[in-house]
Amino acid sequence: MIHPTALVDKAARIADGVVIGPYTVIGPDVEIGEGCWIGPHVVINGPTTIGRHNKIFQFASVGEACQDLKYQGEPTRLIIGDHNTIRECATLHRGTIQDSGETRVGSHCLLMAYSHVAHDVVLGDRVILANSAQLAGHVKVGYHAIIGGNAGVHQYVSIGDHAFVGTGSTVLKDIPAFVTVQGYPASPHGMNTEGLRRRGFSAEAVKALRNAYKTVYRESKTTKAALAELAPIAGEFPEVAVFVRSIETASRGIVR
Repeated sequence: MIHPTALVDKAARIADGVVIGPYTVIGPDVEIGEGCWIGPHVVINGPTTIGRHNKIFQFASVGEACQDLKYQGEPTRLIIGDHNTIRECATLHRGTIQDSGETRVGSHCLLMAYSHVAHDVVLGDRVILANSAQLAGHVKVGYHAIIGGNAGVHQYVSIGDHAFVGTGSTVLKDIPAFVTVQGYPASPHGMNTEGLRRRGFSAEAVKALRNAYKTVYRESKTTKAALAELAPIAGEFPEVAVFVRSIETASRGIVR
C-alpha cells in the first residue's frame, strides 16, 4: 500500500491498512495509525503521531518545525486524533518548549486547503477550518467551532465551543462559547443559533443562550455584573454554564 516512489524512513511506524501515495516523504519520528490515507506529495516530519482513519491530501506539510524564532530544534511534537481530513497545502507545525511542547488536533476535524495550524495550537473535536484560515501560535479552539475562510486568529486567543468566525475576520480577543463573530477586528453578532439547532440543541437551551448573550452584550452591564446575573440560569442550563465559564477563563478579554 506504499507507492514505490514514496520515501518512508525505516524508523517510521506505519500501521496496517495505511495507503501512502507517490512522492510522499515520511520522516523517522512519525507514527501513523491504521486505515490512514496519505495522498501524493505529502511531507510528514516528526516527532508526529497520527491516529486512525485520517485522510491527508496532496502537498500538505504535517509535523514540520515551527516558525517561532525562539525554536532551537527541541524535540517537540504534533499529535493528531482520528478521522480527520487535512486538505491540499494545509500546514501543521510542532509545538515549542515555551508552551506544552505539543500541537494537538482532535478527532473528526476538517482542515481545508491552505489552512495553517501553528505551534502549540490545540483544536478540539469536530473543528472546521475553512480555506486559508490561519491560526497563530498558542491558539485554543473548542469543540465544533468553525473558522471561516481567510480568517486570522491572533496568538494566545481562545475560541469557545460551537463558536463561529465569519469569513475574512481578524480575531484579536477571546470568543466565548456559542458566539458568532465577524469583521476586522472581529466583533460579536449574536449566538450561533443555526449551528446549535443543526446539532440538536433544544429550543429551550437555544433561547436561554440567546438571553445570556443579551445580558452580557446588550444590557450595558459590566462583565462581572452580567455573569453574576447569569449564575442562577447557568445552574439550570449546562449550555449557559459553558458560556459563562468561557468568559470567566478568557485570558485576552472577550470580543466586544
